[in-house]
Amino acid sequence: MLTKSHIKLITSLKQKKFRQQEQLFVVEGVKGIKEFLNSDFKLHLLFSTETVFDAEMIVVTDKELQKISNLKTPNTAVAVFHIPKKKTIESNGLLLALDDVRDPGNLGTIIRLCDWFGIKNLICSTATVDCYNSKVVQATMGSLTRVAIEYVDLYAYLDTCENDVFGTFMDGNNIYKETLPEKGIIVMGNEANGISKPIENLVTKKLSIPRFGALKATESLNVATAASIVLSEFRRT
Repeated sequence: MLTKSHIKLITSLKQKKFRQQEQLFVVEGVKGIKEFLNSDFKLHLLFSTETVFDAEMIVVTDKELQKISNLKTPNTAVAVFHIPKKKTIESNGLLLALDDVRDPGNLGTIIRLCDWFGIKNLICSTATVDCYNSKVVQATMGSLTRVAIEYVDLYAYLDTCENDVFGTFMDGNNIYKETLPEKGIIVMGNEANGISKPIENLVTKKLSIPRFGALKATESLNVATAASIVLSEFRRT
């Protein structure tokens, strides 16, 4: 049965400090939970209004599920998984790095893009939103199970990187006219400020996504939208 201690634990995991303290995070929805159950992630608790899982679970009512759900309209299941131990970053191939991306929806979409375009490693600055934030987890739709994410001092990491570092800027070279390599690090910046000046100083190749509108009045693209274009171009060449 659902207990007060269960409710207290799951409610606390809405906050990053408690996720880090407990090394646990929440996943909602049958499809998403099944993705995690079929991965290397270790299950801690599983609650559902239906017996649709091949795993130990606690059956709850719709009203009980509302008490532990982060969604306005709760799905039929809520699970708690263990946060995995950090893995060594693989520097081979193409990597994506995020310089202080703050919006959970953007990060979740970018993780899905990494999964789609075969980017195995996502490097995040320490100020980037937590990938185990429930909104991020929900937006990834299971892709979090297939992309290794590491939070680092981004400047220190890029400063010791031997591969080319790519970044998008208004005054960069037209990405559609560039010959792009199969390996390197692509940096995407903050939603409001773009790539920070210290990180910009480490970028070895500046790229731009040209505007084709007649007025060219749009100042910038959403970071997830820009990431999809950049990753597509790198994979196309």
